[in-house]
Amino acid sequence: MEETFRIAAVWLSLAVVATILANHLRISMALVEICVGIVAGAVSAHFFGSGALGSSMEWLRFLAAVGAVLLTFLAGAELEPTVFRTKWKEVTAIGLVGFLAPFLGCAALVHYVLKWNAGASWLAGIALSTTSVAVVYAVMLETGLNRTEFGKGVLGACFINDLGTVIALGLIFAPFTYKTLIFIVVIAIVISALPFLTSWITRRYAYGTAAIRAKWVLLILLSLGWLALWSGSEAVLPAYIAGMVLAGFAGQDHLWIRRMRTMTIGFLTPFYFIRAGSLVSLPALCSAPIILLVLLAGKASSKILGLYPVVGCFRKRPKERWYYTLMMSTGLTFGTISALFGLSHGIITQGQYSFLVAVVIGSAVIPTIIANAAFLPRNLLEKKDETEMLGLGIPVEAHDSKNEDGLADE
Repeated sequence: MEETFRIAAVWLSLAVVATILANHLRISMALVEICVGIVAGAVSAHFFGSGALGSSMEWLRFLAAVGAVLLTFLAGAELEPTVFRTKWKEVTAIGLVGFLAPFLGCAALVHYVLKWNAGASWLAGIALSTTSVAVVYAVMLETGLNRTEFGKGVLGACFINDLGTVIALGLIFAPFTYKTLIFIVVIAIVISALPFLTSWITRRYAYGTAAIRAKWVLLILLSLGWLALWSGSEAVLPAYIAGMVLAGFAGQDHLWIRRMRTMTIGFLTPFYFIRAGSLVSLPALCSAPIILLVLLAGKASSKILGLYPVVGCFRKRPKERWYYTLMMSTGLTFGTISALFGLSHGIITQGQYSFLVAVVIGSAVIPTIIANAAFLPRNLLEKKDETEMLGLGIPVEAHDSKNEDGLADE
């Protein structure tokens, strides 16, 4: 037990350092946690030997897995149902192309150019097809675009993109047996009854019993996760669907979803992201940097070439088209989850995993910097500010946009 507490203290100290760095650098905390994990893993292996950091300990792997499941659930729960009702053509078309173009393009690239085997190629296509809801959501909050119909459309397309990733991961790599049929039937029943049961539990117990909703959601997610693993699938797959089903319920109770987010991001996901970083092999990256550049160029080009024409069908202004396209080109959470799934199941090697995670990190940073520096659609923010001020009877000239805090609710 002493060893467990020591390892936990080390990992949480890394999480605190990552949080402080993310605050000063103003970039995604998940991204910094992965980078801190890479450095910590390399330093630990060099001075104390392989395994000294404890990345392979069973309890730590469990916490990391639960963190991934809950983060996936929250990603689905953050979806606004009204977005699909009002912008379903836009988010569906852009989301599907955002998934299919890099999925097929990157899979072909690594198979025919880098000569990876079929399984590794499909896994690479899945990992590089993702977009980063976490990064995009954070950028939307910081800029204030989350309150515009443009920003809501971008987030909706991101969800469709990642839903394609989740489905592809399950269909391609989950063995189809009688267990799969049982899994599908149970998932369908539970998901159908989940909104009703959650609403009933909330009305009956939520305001008189401590944290009943958190316990209920954890029960559902861990039970479905166990069933997914038993059937040969991945625990994050049903979590994303459950989150989407409860998105309307979560939207009605912001306090509850913020508490779930605090528990997940404050305690569980650091174990996941730091562990994902600690498994990256720096010697493998340094030995073949050309592979890293080829994969990064493959993801960026396939995303842009596929998305830019489709976005143009819904957005005519050049800045809006480029901003939309670049935001959809980011990747982080699901890319890392997919790569770690491949490594854990022996589909890819540690070297291949290292390249994929490095590309995922690069795709989280580079498109975001370019989009905000060169293509931020300020006209949408100015138009929204003017509309809000006129609606309140306040002269537009009297409004000081610097006093507006887009993160007030957070």
